[in-house]
Amino acid sequence: MKLKNNVRLLITCDSGAAAGKTTAAKYLSKKFGLHLLTSGLLYRFVSLKLLESKKTTNDIIFLKKITKNINSKLLKNKKLFTPNVTEHTSKIAKIRKVRLLLRNYQEKFSKKRLAVLEGRDQGILFPNADIKFFFKCSLNVAAKRRFEEYRKKNKKISFNEVKKAIKLRDSNDSKRKISPLKPAKDAVIVDTSKVNKKQMLTKLSKIVEEKLKEKYGRKYL
Repeated sequence: MKLKNNVRLLITCDSGAAAGKTTAAKYLSKKFGLHLLTSGLLYRFVSLKLLESKKTTNDIIFLKKITKNINSKLLKNKKLFTPNVTEHTSKIAKIRKVRLLLRNYQEKFSKKRLAVLEGRDQGILFPNADIKFFFKCSLNVAAKRRFEEYRKKNKKISFNEVKKAIKLRDSNDSKRKISPLKPAKDAVIVDTSKVNKKQMLTKLSKIVEEKLKEKYGRKYL
C-alpha cells in the first residue's frame, strides 16, 4: 500500500517478551511503507561497542561518541545477536544515561514522514504518535513462543528457564523509573494470547486504515 506524499503517520509498538510487537511492526512497515526502527538494536549496538573496546558505561565521553554516530547500517551487524551481547544488553539497558543518549536517535527517527518504532517503551517516549499499540499475552504463551525460537539454536534450554527469564525481565522493565514498560494512557491494547498471527495482523491493519481515514478522509492512497 503506497500512501500519498502528504500523509504523515507515526506508530509505536510496545510489549514485553514474545507478545507480538516485532511481528506487528515488521508487518505494518511492509504494508504501509513505514520506516522501521527496532529500539532494542540501539542498546545492542552500545553493548557491542562497550564489549569490543572493553570500556564501561562510566566512560561518558565514549558513550556520547558512539551514540552520536549510530546509523541504520551499523544496526544490521550480525554480531549484535551473540550471547555475550544479549546478556550485556539487558544490563546496560537499565542505565539512565544510556537511555537518555539513545533517545536522541529515536526522536530524530520519529520525525520521518512515515515511521513505526518498536520497543518496550516507545508509546511512553512518543505520546503524540498517531497510534500506540501495546501487545500483551499470558506468560505461558510468551514463554512457549520464545522457547520454540531458542530451541532452534540451543537444544539444551528448558521451558522453565525461558519462562523464568521472561518473567524477571518484564518485571524489571515495568518497575524502572525511566521509560518503564507499560501502556500509554491512550494505547490500543492488543491481547495476542488467543489469536493467531493472521487474525492479529488483520485487526492491526483495520485500526491503521481507520486512523488514516480519520485524518485524511479516503484520500490517503
